[in-house]
Amino acid sequence: MDPLEIISKYYSPETDVYRILVSHSRDVADKALMIARAHPEMQLDEQFIEEAAMVHDIGIYLCDAREIGCNGSYPYICHGYLGAELMCREGYPRHALVCERHTGTGITMEDIEQQQLPLPHRDMMPLTPEEKIVCLADKFFSKTKLGVEKSVNKVRQSLFRYGADNVQRFDEWHKLFLSD
Repeated sequence: MDPLEIISKYYSPETDVYRILVSHSRDVADKALMIARAHPEMQLDEQFIEEAAMVHDIGIYLCDAREIGCNGSYPYICHGYLGAELMCREGYPRHALVCERHTGTGITMEDIEQQQLPLPHRDMMPLTPEEKIVCLADKFFSKTKLGVEKSVNKVRQSLFRYGADNVQRFDEWHKLFLSD
């Protein structure tokens, strides 16, 4: 799989949104690979991690996020499942799961129902170590401050708005994958 070839099907390489997406995704992929390589005992699929990290946000163009050049009609929270649909059509169902499950530290069916989120009614929680690593790495980078890695405290602060359970999952993953 060539992630840039797939991204180029949906984004013109001359656009700002392409540059933002690829730059952000490369930062996430590099962080995810660093995490994976620190854990040879887990026998993680590094090629999959890199590919999935590169396409995890492929659905953003379908959303209304003008600050990053996306003029779609869906709320931004939908980019994960929309990206998953694209990746399934491309023939990559495993990569699609990363797209769908990376928002926050995952979204539960209970969250969707209680908050009346405009999402399909199903759990969208990272399950595999590879999914968790891409999700974790993504929390350290934004699409509005490219190339700038957030501190652990900044990540934790940004997750509080989604609930204490998101912070708790982040802390668990941080301890599992990043603590010495």
